[in-house]
Amino acid sequence: MSDSATEQKWICEYCTYANYPSSIKCTMCRGPKPYASENIYKLNDEKISNTNIIGSASGPCENKVGRNRWTCEVCSYVNSSKESLCMQCGSTAPISVNNIHEHIQPLRISQHSDIAQSLSRSRNSSPPASITNIENSRRTTLAKWNCPLCTYENWPKSTKCAMCGTVPNNTLRSQASSLIMSSPEKDTDVSANEDDRFRGSPNIHDSSVSQSPNNCEYERKMRHLRRKADWNWLNACIGIIEGDLNPVEAYLSSGGDPARTLTASEVTILNRSSAFDVGHTLVHLAIRFQREDMLAMLLSQIEGSGSGVKRVPSYVAPDLAADIRRHFAATIRQRKGHFACNFVTELPTFALPADIELLPTTIQEQLFTELLDKDAQEQLESDPAVINWSLELTVRLGSRLYALWNRSAGDCLLDSVMQATWGVFDRDNALRRALAESLSQGGHMFYPRWKEYEASQASFLQYSLEEGQWEEDWTSLLSLASQPGTSLEQLHVFALAHILRRPIIVYGVKYVKSFRGEALGYARFEGVYLPLLWEQSFCIRTPIALGYTRGHFSALVPLEPCTSLDTRLPAQHANIGPDQLHSTFLPLMDRDRKLLPIHFLTEAELGREETILRQWLDVCETEGGILVAQQFLHKRPLLVAQMVEEWLNHYRRLMQMSSAPFVRPIPIQDYSSDGDTDDE
Repeated sequence: MSDSATEQKWICEYCTYANYPSSIKCTMCRGPKPYASENIYKLNDEKISNTNIIGSASGPCENKVGRNRWTCEVCSYVNSSKESLCMQCGSTAPISVNNIHEHIQPLRISQHSDIAQSLSRSRNSSPPASITNIENSRRTTLAKWNCPLCTYENWPKSTKCAMCGTVPNNTLRSQASSLIMSSPEKDTDVSANEDDRFRGSPNIHDSSVSQSPNNCEYERKMRHLRRKADWNWLNACIGIIEGDLNPVEAYLSSGGDPARTLTASEVTILNRSSAFDVGHTLVHLAIRFQREDMLAMLLSQIEGSGSGVKRVPSYVAPDLAADIRRHFAATIRQRKGHFACNFVTELPTFALPADIELLPTTIQEQLFTELLDKDAQEQLESDPAVINWSLELTVRLGSRLYALWNRSAGDCLLDSVMQATWGVFDRDNALRRALAESLSQGGHMFYPRWKEYEASQASFLQYSLEEGQWEEDWTSLLSLASQPGTSLEQLHVFALAHILRRPIIVYGVKYVKSFRGEALGYARFEGVYLPLLWEQSFCIRTPIALGYTRGHFSALVPLEPCTSLDTRLPAQHANIGPDQLHSTFLPLMDRDRKLLPIHFLTEAELGREETILRQWLDVCETEGGILVAQQFLHKRPLLVAQMVEEWLNHYRRLMQMSSAPFVRPIPIQDYSSDGDTDDE
């Protein structure tokens, strides 16, 4: 490079790098270009002289230190001589900035050093927190002890080496203890926190684990917790998250408490903070991960609706139940014309399979416990009995009704209707949507009949309503129909009879009672609901039966008649034909031989109740004089038959396990000459 080109360049006053004239900043250190009036060669000579004086002891800022600058002892930042505090960390300037020895003295903190006194003065004047953190880290570093075997630096409270597990001698530990005790208490706390971060120990809520001094101790206590843990309970929690019902059933069948909560140590063992929290129960987990089937099973135990796990067919075969609900939704249509009401195109009737009677008595008891709502069954059969009060119907005609368990939410009416027809719940709210649409679009047909019926009921109680109140009540009923989870009224049962195109018979208690047995009010749900707004030719005459207890509906279904029981009816009976051998009989009277009320009749229809029943139902009279409606039991739809068969297979497997050859009692007497005994 020529001398002329060199003269045109300018020398950086910080790093003495020769830059081109067009550069406004130093290419090497990004320092600013000096003014044109300054003598850059003089500045360069000064910087070179300063560099020779300081030498290599000034560290990374050696070229920046001049007569007008001083270096911070704490952070080594180069400050202007006009500054009394460091611009980087806020520490005070040394007593004499021209004394080079003060700049290059070792950064050792002793009780009598100038830097210690300076730090003491700065601490008394409330310096920034960064100075305290740096000082604490230095004290903590000095307090460590080196392992004599692997030379790993350990924290003073460690009882053994965190790397190799070697126990240190007393000299090392005493030195570390004396060093750490000489520092203030807050510095010790900082060291302890740094120790936890250094070892990477997880955040343990349990106090017995959080006090572990090192990873070895932590793992030892974790193994101890795992050995003491109730793994039936923990596997049930994991099963809720993974959607596996088997560990949940295993926990509950072993007598586990469904309301049990997770403790801090159990959350630590599970080690999934995103899923498990302290205080959570199985119900919390089922709600959080949307396990509705498991939630219903858990709530059934907590609320006392029967003992043990609930095992309805839709829970045993959830995939088939989902297919049935989709198929049912596809059968819903809307009638064209003046009365725009929804209706279904398929009309099955659900009944319990006759194969239940082939199971052993113990298996039958377990099946009914897991299938029925025992509380509802007892209330409906208690004195005064609402169902199964006639031995002629239950024993001779084989028409006993069973109250199926269903969800206890506000959808119990819709669930019970779906169970009485298809054997599943209305989880997709398909029936509720059809109900809301029918009342909304066909309200001009439902409203006059509803208003006349309610007005006649109000007249018996000697009160009346204005037109505005009628409209307000009607709007409220429409709102209830469209909101999932809300309880429904008599009008909704009447509308469901039109959607199903068949009569609905509700057997309910006379009075709604409290938990203490006190009568709260008159229950008006019991009676017959007929699709009076349809033509009779558009509907079927086979009804379904529902049970109503304290604010809850249940599906009442019969047991299919066995082939061996087809001879239970006398052939010479005039009122019962041979086609009735595959049907059951629902009473249209109460135990006092009074006709059940027919809801939503007009004033012109009152007084002709029995005639109207015979027009809409297949009515016959038993030998005892009981007026009954015939309920035909046709062949199940294919999906329903598969679901029931899969549900029955569970109890058949239990029967095979309980009837293994080695558990059968050995007979000690000779065989009977009249035939084989039960033991054979």
